[in-house]
Amino acid sequence: MFSFLIWMFVLLCSSIADENSIRDADIFPSSPEIERGSTLKLFCVLGKRYTPHRNASHIIWKLNHELIAQENYNTVNETVSSITIHNFTYSKAHVKCFTKDLGKEQLLVHTEVKSGFPPDTPGNISCIYYVNAELTCTWTSGRETNLMTNYTLYRKIMIEGGMTLPNTVVSCQSKMESCSFYHPDTPYSSSFCFQVKAENVLGEASSVCVPIPMEKIEKFAPPEILSVKKITGIKQLLTVTWKMPEEINASQDLTCEVQCRNLYSNSSKLVTVQLNSADKTGSCNLTGLWDSTEYSVAIRCKSVFSEFWSEWSREKTASTEEEAPSEKVDLWRVIESSHSAGSRSVHLMWKPLNNFPPSGRILGYKIQYFPEKNASLKMTNISTDKKIILLLNEDAYIISITAYNSAGNSPEAILRIPSTHEKTSQIIETMRTFTTNEEVVVEWIASKREVTEYVVEWYEELETDPSGRSWQYVSNSTNWKANKENFKPFICYNISVYPLYGNKVAAPYSIQTYIQEKKPSEGPMADTGIPGKNEVTIKWKEISKDKRNGFISNYTIFYKPEDGKELNETVNSDVLQYRLKSLQANTQYTVYIMASNEAGGTSGEPKTFKTLKFDKEDVIFIALPIGLSMLFLLGLWITCILKKHTFKKVCWPDIPNPAESIAVEWPLDASMNNSFLKGVTSEAKTTHFEDVSVLEHCFPEESQEGSLLKNCENCVSECTDINTKGMINGDKKIPYNEEKEVAKCFSPSMPYIIMDQDTRSQMHSALIPAKEIQPIEMLEDDLCESQPTSIKNEENYNEEVLKLKDFSEKALFNPYLKNSVKTREFISENLPEHSKNEPKSQSTVLPPFQQSVAGKSYVTLDMFRLATAH
Repeated sequence: MFSFLIWMFVLLCSSIADENSIRDADIFPSSPEIERGSTLKLFCVLGKRYTPHRNASHIIWKLNHELIAQENYNTVNETVSSITIHNFTYSKAHVKCFTKDLGKEQLLVHTEVKSGFPPDTPGNISCIYYVNAELTCTWTSGRETNLMTNYTLYRKIMIEGGMTLPNTVVSCQSKMESCSFYHPDTPYSSSFCFQVKAENVLGEASSVCVPIPMEKIEKFAPPEILSVKKITGIKQLLTVTWKMPEEINASQDLTCEVQCRNLYSNSSKLVTVQLNSADKTGSCNLTGLWDSTEYSVAIRCKSVFSEFWSEWSREKTASTEEEAPSEKVDLWRVIESSHSAGSRSVHLMWKPLNNFPPSGRILGYKIQYFPEKNASLKMTNISTDKKIILLLNEDAYIISITAYNSAGNSPEAILRIPSTHEKTSQIIETMRTFTTNEEVVVEWIASKREVTEYVVEWYEELETDPSGRSWQYVSNSTNWKANKENFKPFICYNISVYPLYGNKVAAPYSIQTYIQEKKPSEGPMADTGIPGKNEVTIKWKEISKDKRNGFISNYTIFYKPEDGKELNETVNSDVLQYRLKSLQANTQYTVYIMASNEAGGTSGEPKTFKTLKFDKEDVIFIALPIGLSMLFLLGLWITCILKKHTFKKVCWPDIPNPAESIAVEWPLDASMNNSFLKGVTSEAKTTHFEDVSVLEHCFPEESQEGSLLKNCENCVSECTDINTKGMINGDKKIPYNEEKEVAKCFSPSMPYIIMDQDTRSQMHSALIPAKEIQPIEMLEDDLCESQPTSIKNEENYNEEVLKLKDFSEKALFNPYLKNSVKTREFISENLPEHSKNEPKSQSTVLPPFQQSVAGKSYVTLDMFRLATAH
């Protein structure tokens, strides 16, 4: 019979195909829901198109993506294959039917299988009745079934004995754990009971019917507050009036709660008010409140039998009767330095005290001040702000501030401003600050125990507005604590403690602190300046205060030569430059600086520099010898210039003058009659050797030099022989004829010209030749002519010599000196052509002995080697 039913189901479903299949197969049952842990059995039915080629033996099964073992297969017939899975524990899984042919798998059909549990018996049934709105009940369903479960809520009227009337049952369905009956299907009765039934594919379960009277579950709408107001002349009191909802059952007494919340302190208190069934409105007085304080009021009510309060009504606010401020303001000041002679700015700041209860809403502040020595000059200012700036002179002032409202003024807060010339004493000896997990602590030691009141002032170091400072009065203590939340991390704070004695403020003790530190936001920039050979001075500037993030403890200079090892030097935080020594010469270095605090360090940008090859000492060491050598040479040159005559005498001594020689006695008659000898005799005594120049022959043609030189040598030889003979005779007088021969040897007829450089330059500039110089032709006999013949032509010679314009200098051998002295010859160059044609007998010479233009005397004949004894 069971097999017949299966075949009938297969025939009905064979025409239905799954969307993901090949639409000619089916699986039975489709989307089954079974109990967790039970056995799952499914059938796969092949369609007609497969039966000729394939049968149920070609079917394989998969659970999700895993192949099911063959022992779980069962072939019912040629078209039907079944699968059995024991202890199915998946909450949800996919079972797939495949056909396999020639090693290929083809999906035929698949289905989703769910497992779960039958529902448990619902419990904890509770209901709430919103009057004239709805009746809602809730329950707990037990364990999760994991299957679709439907719930039905039954409302029944219960009679005595626990029986229910069948015609009074009302139900509602839900898929969740709550269900509601809505108005008007919400009759009011105290005999209702409520039952819940849960059911799914695996079974069902029902709870017992729980009796719940309606008066216990009803919930009213919130009341409406009509007014909240104060009563004139009565302080610390508010009167509240409200109206109850109209749908409330008139036979029930009510209980209401009035909530009063202080908006200044955010504290609340509750006041309970009982109302009878006939009351449609309620009222109460709220007492014990604070003066001049704003309150917020809300109300809720319920039946005396009900378990549920109504929601809170909408709040209303009101203020109590105002009273004059009972406490003085907290006053402080910041005195700026004098802007100009006789004036200074005083910043006054104040804040109301945090006392409870407050005195009311402050309308404004009255500031009065006057010179300490002249109270009649009192001045008054009114301010609605909590700060003011007063421009005072150099005198001491008394300042008082009072807060006022509609009820009156507060007590005065008095502060004394010292004069600019007044010196304050230092009472605090030392102070320190530290932080804990939640607080900032400041401790100090005072030198005077009678001082019992202090003012602690703190502000950010970069704060420039005096009104941005905070302060607090401390009494009978030498430490102060504040919450860390009042301070910003990584910001430097200035904390000062001012002792107060009488109406005076002593000198403060100040300290800086960070609540929390982190490493600097940037590092210092290095400046290398001009490096030396083996050292360099590194300079840097302090990091700006807003980027330090803590107290800088030290600076570290890192430097590294090119392709070398990095080195470092650490200095204190107050050092802003450092000299690196023992560097390598002519080497490139990279340097950067790291600034460190307690939290860490941050490095600046690296900078490169190169040391010098030579430093100043090296340059001085090299340049000093060179300079000294140059100075020595310069001094030597100047000395040579200034002492040239001395050097000349030492290195080139004067050649002895033959005319002054005592070895030979010159013939007096011949020397007296000869102008040449006279000139030598008279001039040589006063003329130095360097002033004497030897005049040489003036031969215009080089071809004549040889003959002339030969004749001169012969003449000199003759004269020498004569003198030698005379010397042999001893003291004998030289005969006249021999004397004449000697005179012929020294005859001035031999042509000479002046060769002194100064005279020659003067001749070039002053003399104009009047007659062309002719070549000189001289015979041997002419050289030995008598002096009178030469003297007759002396004047003519002078005139002709003055006409010379250009000479050229040539060194010749002087036959009179016989290899000991060289003479010079001045030869006229570039002579005109017509001068060559003139007779050779015409000669132009200078006289044998003549005064120069500059006053020098010149010897025209060398007189050495005269052996005649005196």
